[in-house]
Amino acid sequence: MRRLRYVRLSGKQRISVCLSIVLVLLLVGAALIVVRLRPMVTRLAESRTTNRVNRMVADAVSDAVASGQVDCSSLILFEKDSSGQVTALRSNMTEFNRLQTVVLDQVLARILEVSTRELSIPIGSLTGTALLAGRGPRITVRMQSVGSSTANLRNEFTSSGINQTRHQIIMDVDVRISVLLPGCVTSVPVSQSFSVAETVLVGAVPE
Repeated sequence: MRRLRYVRLSGKQRISVCLSIVLVLLLVGAALIVVRLRPMVTRLAESRTTNRVNRMVADAVSDAVASGQVDCSSLILFEKDSSGQVTALRSNMTEFNRLQTVVLDQVLARILEVSTRELSIPIGSLTGTALLAGRGPRITVRMQSVGSSTANLRNEFTSSGINQTRHQIIMDVDVRISVLLPGCVTSVPVSQSFSVAETVLVGAVPE
């Protein structure tokens, strides 16, 4: 019958074993927390990403219009009769395409500049307690543009008084964002509409 041999560990070895066990327990605990909180983390990450992208799209459209890269007054060409009355509107497709390109380029460039620190989620924010909000280790969140982002311009006409018509050029921007979380990837569509130009067309007032 064989005798069991007991190996005596030195003080340093025992400390190393204890630290290894603690580290494994912490990793297992963290993994369980992430799995249980994943739906909440995903919702919060999607919300933060959507808000961030909405601000970037709004800023990109505002900068494109204010920078003078595109002359918004020339987006629409007016055709008039001999008395000066507007008889038709014609879209200036060259300026339309230029504005769409400028906006999309700025949106994609801003998305690339967003750091993970801006989107990371403190674990304390998941507890719902105001005292712990913004505290604790952070869960890394990354985002990147995926699929085809689009910026489309359309004309919109609405009545604006007697023989008056308000004409607006509306830009619809659609961006699909991939949100990367630890062990999870989700996709978020972001859509916004902006009025980039507006004109009131005045017709003849009947007697």
